[in-house]
Amino acid sequence: MGAIDKIIGVVSPQKAYEREMWRQALEAARGYDAASYGRLNSGWRVHNDSAENTDRMTRDVIRARARDLERNSDIAQAVLHAFERNVVGKGYTLRAKTGDETLNKEIEKAWKRWCKARNCDVTGEQSFNQILRMAVDRKKVDGGLLFVYRYTEGGVVPFKLQIMEVDELDTSQTTPHQRGNRVVGGIEYNQYRRPVGYWFRQYDIEGWQLTQPVYIEAKDVYFYKSKRRPSQLREISDMTHTITRIRDTNEFITAVSVKERIAACLAVFIKKAVPAGGFGRGGVRTENGTVDYEGKKLTPGMIQSLGAGDEIQVVDPKGAASDATAMVKTQQALIGAGQGLSYEAVSRDMAGATYSSARQNAIEDESTYAEDVEMLTDFMSEVYENFVISGYLSGLFNMPGFWDKKADYLDHTWVKAPKKWIDPSKESTANKTALQSGQKTYQDICAEQGKDWKDAVDETAEVLKYAREKGVEMGGVIFGNGTTAAQQNTGSEPGQG
Repeated sequence: MGAIDKIIGVVSPQKAYEREMWRQALEAARGYDAASYGRLNSGWRVHNDSAENTDRMTRDVIRARARDLERNSDIAQAVLHAFERNVVGKGYTLRAKTGDETLNKEIEKAWKRWCKARNCDVTGEQSFNQILRMAVDRKKVDGGLLFVYRYTEGGVVPFKLQIMEVDELDTSQTTPHQRGNRVVGGIEYNQYRRPVGYWFRQYDIEGWQLTQPVYIEAKDVYFYKSKRRPSQLREISDMTHTITRIRDTNEFITAVSVKERIAACLAVFIKKAVPAGGFGRGGVRTENGTVDYEGKKLTPGMIQSLGAGDEIQVVDPKGAASDATAMVKTQQALIGAGQGLSYEAVSRDMAGATYSSARQNAIEDESTYAEDVEMLTDFMSEVYENFVISGYLSGLFNMPGFWDKKADYLDHTWVKAPKKWIDPSKESTANKTALQSGQKTYQDICAEQGKDWKDAVDETAEVLKYAREKGVEMGGVIFGNGTTAAQQNTGSEPGQG
């Protein structure tokens, strides 16, 4: 009860009681503490708005700050490298599934050639794997990247990629290319908010902006970005949630570093008890009548006489490195968690990890990477389909009835390059158990190792056949009890010795 209520209580206890009852009723009716504007939440004033209205005013600032951290922060680079290593890694292998093995091999061979820089990039500077790594980085930092399909001469097929940054969208454009559409943030939308075209600023080779923007239809543009809300139109940096924490940690590390550098220095000051003029006629004097310590340095074994009444005072600042370790570790763990990653994935610090914890963290991290892998393979599949269509139209591939059997000719899958095992013995034993118990198929295990299961079977059969011809017994691959498989691998029939 406040002072006013106490005064009222003295004059009229009934009124004071009624005021208190009303106060308690209002507190009970508030519903959620999260919606309270009490003392703790008094400065937390927010409002609801569409994603585009929320993002458009801060998008450019966030992108600029994220790029600054990308250039200058090792912690930001650690996050980016983690996604590069695990989303793209060594790249993906195409497995065409047209139903014609000969055609499959032709397509896969042509695709491998197309992925070289001079064939897939209009600038001829980046291979397809390098483009994919850049796409992962730019989505994290800038929020997205735009790929323009260019059907040009030269290369394996008349199809290449032109990469455009989100900055190149002409946000000043307001006049739609087609009547009835709207242009927002440089992108033209129809009535269902579906992109139908993109307006790009035009620059010369030195980066100076030209006057007339260019319009490119949406069918020839792939906007690689994450969409978090239905009302979101443009991109927003994936680093948004952790930008401030990364910067705070960088500032803290810099401050501690400066303090440790100061602490590593030994500072000596001379305290003079005798006035500058001195007493009597004794003492060592300069021309001004004072003892000169300027330019003196501490050296091993040094013996130095001080002036009468002078004494030495040493400044020895205490360091803060031990306290900083816990602080930085906590911050890195929070930064990693904000990006869906474990502390070990971001910091590369495995000092406190066991096999079980490292394995569990790797599994959880893999679920985070899976979202980006799915987005990346969707983009790769669209590029692949344009590649096959261009190859058919240019006569590179012989595909009878292509337009009637388009889905069959475009069918494919991607095999991701494998990662190293944490403990090969335990992992191989687990795979063997899963295979024998039916929890995994041979195709699953080969896919995890970045191999095509048919190629793996052919290679195994080739090795065993060659070994038998040379009189070397190498055994075979045994699934289940393995009786039939083992007998076939040794060349005998069931029932034979």
